[in-house]
Amino acid sequence: MTQLRRLRVTSRQDLAHLLSLSKNTVSLIVDELLEKALVQELGPVSVTAAGRPKIEIALLPEKLKSAGVMVERNAIYWRVCDYFSQVMVEQTRRVDTSNPKKLLDEVANLCGELAQKHPQLLGIGLGFPGIVDPDRGWMHLSTHLGWQDVDLLTPVRQKVAVPLRVMNNVKASALLAVQQLGLKTECSHFYLRIAEGVGGALVQQGEVVTGHSWTAGEVGHINVQPDGPRCRCGRQGCAEALISKPAIAQQLAQRRPGLSWQTRDEAPKVVDEVMQQAGGFLARAIGEVILLLNPASVIIDAPWNLHPLFCDTVRKRIAAGTPAFTFQNTALHFLQTRLDPAVGLSLAVIEQFEQRQG
Repeated sequence: MTQLRRLRVTSRQDLAHLLSLSKNTVSLIVDELLEKALVQELGPVSVTAAGRPKIEIALLPEKLKSAGVMVERNAIYWRVCDYFSQVMVEQTRRVDTSNPKKLLDEVANLCGELAQKHPQLLGIGLGFPGIVDPDRGWMHLSTHLGWQDVDLLTPVRQKVAVPLRVMNNVKASALLAVQQLGLKTECSHFYLRIAEGVGGALVQQGEVVTGHSWTAGEVGHINVQPDGPRCRCGRQGCAEALISKPAIAQQLAQRRPGLSWQTRDEAPKVVDEVMQQAGGFLARAIGEVILLLNPASVIIDAPWNLHPLFCDTVRKRIAAGTPAFTFQNTALHFLQTRLDPAVGLSLAVIEQFEQRQG
């Protein structure tokens, strides 16, 4: 199923070769998928060599759905996706997230509705900002939501029969980033997301590394300016306090009252100054990630990627601050379209489904 999802179109012979399985074994599995109407045959591939022609096969992605429900401060976003992570249904609801019990009851009701409307659902991914233990389904701390020590899984599981997967929102987005960029899963990749906060995640061998206390990848709390502004975590000079959306909004307004990212064309020189400074701060944080983790690539998912000076500053400062050989062997990807964590959550459900089949 993983190979069929990644390749989109293939053949029994090619699957047997990729998976090091006998052609007979692969044919039996494909025949079973054909009977369930999950796969279709596209027809023979014309070949010049003698022998039996390959018959191309492809998944029917709309037959297998998954959903992602993402909670952020005062909002719930949800997406229903097909097996290729294409969004089929999406919606946003403004809610009060100050009360964990009330919010989780609402999430449970929503999940019940989704399961009823979409009987093909393989499962639902639940995403939250903060320190989340994905195995236990437990929120240790979320400064964004103001939550601490909350059982995320039990209230939803009591009302929903489909499989559930609980994750941190950024870590779910990291899985999606690796898939969308077509990166090699046998390599390690670091994903960094700038939004209301700044988070990150290391994807290694196709799996998100959570760490001993589920805080691996917290790049937003790397100190990039000694004695800088105070961060929500209580420390000074964290990257999050300097390059997050609220931080940049504050810096723009301080330099010119009324100026915002949306009205940046009104004062390009001021915006250039802020973006160049932000790029330098981000480069310091990424430089430490590259030196410590040595990932094959770093994926930057930030609204500031639309500003060329920001991206150029990040590249130049990282190049100047890391050994040449290391920098030359680390790919930098600046995403021009923001990833949707809710879609990442639905992908996490699909990957969980595939692992269970194995």
